[in-house]
Amino acid sequence: MTDQPTPESTTPDLFTWEFATNPYPAYAWLREHAPVHRTRLPSGVEAWLVTRYVDAKQALADARLSKNPAHHDEPAHAKGKTGIPGERKAELMTHLLNIDPPDHTRLRRLVSKAFTPRRVAEFAPRVQELTDQLIDRFAAEGSADLIHEFAFPLPIYAICDLLGVPREDQDDFRDWAGMMIRHQGGPRGGVARSVKKMRGYLADLIHRKREALPDAPTPGEDLISGLIRASDHGEHLTENEAAAMAFILLFAGFETTVNLIGNGTFALLTHPEQRARLQSSLAAHDTALLETGIEELLRYDGPVELATWRFATEPLSIGGQHIAPGDPVLVVLAAADRDPERFADPDVLDLGRRDNQHLGYGHGIHYCLGAPLARLEGQTALATLLTRLPDLELAADPAELRWRGGLIMRGLRTLPVEFTPIR
Repeated sequence: MTDQPTPESTTPDLFTWEFATNPYPAYAWLREHAPVHRTRLPSGVEAWLVTRYVDAKQALADARLSKNPAHHDEPAHAKGKTGIPGERKAELMTHLLNIDPPDHTRLRRLVSKAFTPRRVAEFAPRVQELTDQLIDRFAAEGSADLIHEFAFPLPIYAICDLLGVPREDQDDFRDWAGMMIRHQGGPRGGVARSVKKMRGYLADLIHRKREALPDAPTPGEDLISGLIRASDHGEHLTENEAAAMAFILLFAGFETTVNLIGNGTFALLTHPEQRARLQSSLAAHDTALLETGIEELLRYDGPVELATWRFATEPLSIGGQHIAPGDPVLVVLAAADRDPERFADPDVLDLGRRDNQHLGYGHGIHYCLGAPLARLEGQTALATLLTRLPDLELAADPAELRWRGGLIMRGLRTLPVEFTPIR
């Protein structure tokens, strides 16, 4: 596959299956010819696509671009054409992806302590344990689908542990999350039904944890218990806010990591020199290349293709283009992170790349709260795979692999691999 711009002078087709497989030539064309481009999305909603790095970084931090869908056409959101399907009916709207300051500031402060470097470091042994357990399940087979057997369950079980979902209930969460991640591949209305089931479960879990909550926090207290206990200047979270926070941490905290592991493994398997370079580094017990490598994989083919919805609250200009109040704006992170004006040789995968200020986890006040945990999971997953299964190889033609449909996320449906069985 080539990453060069298409030679045609007309706007390339967007959001087709061919585009999903490799959107980068189309994004290169937009960066050059229409860096702030108005288009009709598959849902019928018209939105602006921002593709250049400098414009993307400005837009991500612009307070005039609200996260609150109330600034857009209400019927469009009510019909599930923006945001997460089913979240309105399930009363899960008051989460970090849908609100602005001061509510965003208050809620983010309450939950941010769960994702501090120290707390994430304390969680590292559990992530390693989960990683090894999942590999143990297929190591003797000599083949696996790394999406369904590894990349998908790892972050689900990790975030469930962090939230405090009992182990006996975590497979239910895995089923609901599976429906949510399939998007167009599942039954009609399946995502909304899964959201509703998750909402009912979270409401019950919050009630049970509130009834059993000790007077003082215990070391390593789970996140839902912390949310119940938390207050900000005497103002406690409402039950809807706590449920919405738990929901979005699960929703945003698993699919991004599924795609980071899946896309990252695929990139390494299709770039053997970079893969060998990383394996040599790991064999020497040097983690420096692993750390820069995760950042490069986030830049090169990251898990989030477009940043979540923003809506103009007043007239503004992005890249010289006038944006009217109420207009939706989608920042194309995948395009910005391949901008040659910001990154040298942007279409080249270089695990040792320096000065890699990619936008894979956003920028500004909505920078991904769970980025430290996602980095930990990504580093642990890739290092363990390449160490325990050193001859790991693709078991399919890369051109035949299918990418999931959807607007925001970028990830593979399957990733079949083969390797020497470990008996």
